[in-house]
Amino acid sequence: MTTREQAHARANSQRAAQYVEIWVIAQPSEIASMVQVASASGRLVYLGPPQAVGGDDTRQRRYLRLRTR
Repeated sequence: MTTREQAHARANSQRAAQYVEIWVIAQPSEIASMVQVASASGRLVYLGPPQAVGGDDTRQRRYLRLRTR
């Protein structure tokens, strides 16, 4: 691996380490509380649209991308 390739790989891994991507499954009110705290702290980067879990379950599934720092 060349020096240029090593530097590029290191930079990409550092950028990837800046974020955490998670799926949250909970009641809509619980997700809203989590999103409010993440947004207020400046860590919320992206919030996916709500998706129903299915069946008689009233929970939702949402994708969150958060900053680690």
